[in-house]
Amino acid sequence: MYLCILIRLFTFKHITMDSSYTFLKAAIELADENISQQGGGPFGAVVVKEGKIVARAVNTVTTGNDPTAHAEVNAIRTACRTLQTFDLSGCEIYCSCEPCPMCLAAIYWARIEKIYYAGTRFDAQQAGFDDSFIYEELEKPVPERKIPICQQLGDEGAKPLRRWATTDDKTHY
Repeated sequence: MYLCILIRLFTFKHITMDSSYTFLKAAIELADENISQQGGGPFGAVVVKEGKIVARAVNTVTTGNDPTAHAEVNAIRTACRTLQTFDLSGCEIYCSCEPCPMCLAAIYWARIEKIYYAGTRFDAQQAGFDDSFIYEELEKPVPERKIPICQQLGDEGAKPLRRWATTDDKTHY
């Protein structure tokens, strides 16, 4: 009986490792192609649902003049359009490099269930993509952050939120 369980565990792990390897390779290849085509930055991502790629994307920050156009964000946008939903529950994302704080937040907002990545943020740092200052900023108290954050018109700003809270006909997200 124990041998049977071990065989099943090994088989499941082996299949998972093979598919994650394949999808990670796809993300890495996208990143490499993006360098060759001077498409943006050296990053690629794929979103997978039920073992099938539903979105492929690369970094287009410089070509699209959009600092939020990281591969992961672009892949999430494409997956949402493809699946016609804003909720990517049941999906996984495969990234050529560890997601930055912005991409990580987008992945959480999209409700993606698992993240696989190849290169680390330290590898990215060595290539000139250093987001360590963002991690450091997030840990600082708000008044000590580099970019001043000023809250004003709190009561006015809360009105739409209160209205939303009491609206029955709305799409929760």
